[in-house]
Amino acid sequence: MTTDLENINYIDEPKETLSMNPKKFLLWLFIVSIMMMFAAFTSAYLVRKAEGNWLEFKLPVLFWYSSAVLLISSISMHIAYLAAKKDNINTLRIAISITFVLGLVFLVMQLFGWKELVAVNVYFVGNPSGSFVYVFSGLHGLHLISGLVVLCFAFVSAFRLKIHAKALNQIQICATYWHFLDILWLYLFFFLIYNN
Repeated sequence: MTTDLENINYIDEPKETLSMNPKKFLLWLFIVSIMMMFAAFTSAYLVRKAEGNWLEFKLPVLFWYSSAVLLISSISMHIAYLAAKKDNINTLRIAISITFVLGLVFLVMQLFGWKELVAVNVYFVGNPSGSFVYVFSGLHGLHLISGLVVLCFAFVSAFRLKIHAKALNQIQICATYWHFLDILWLYLFFFLIYNN
């Protein structure tokens, strides 16, 4: 004799799938590709240095100051993110603006750092040790410009009230990319200091 409980068909509950916002996924793919590119460049640097004929020189003092500026910009970017989480739109706008200005200041300081290199006869064309410094800082600068573009879009979205506590994807993407660019610069800068 069967009971009603034995005749019940059990339906498996669907398992929760791991998912990620497609834009965040693309960002992480982009970050990984940038990391691979710079890993290849730093490896090439070490291999070429081991071959000899390597000019030794000190990095421009402005690179130290520009590194500090970039670190401060990371703090202002984090403040922007926290402000968005708390729906503090005015602080969000101000913090994004400060981050943008500091990013521009960093780029200008890098250009003046290049002038310091030229003043001590370190050129893009010539000894490969100087070429690598220009390539590292120049490629990072190009990526930082793309970060400034991302900041501009976030700034406009903040004014249109499209970034707030319930819509954080854009500011999260912006903050992740900006912090990554800061970490990347610090890696390159200290790599050059210890391997020059």
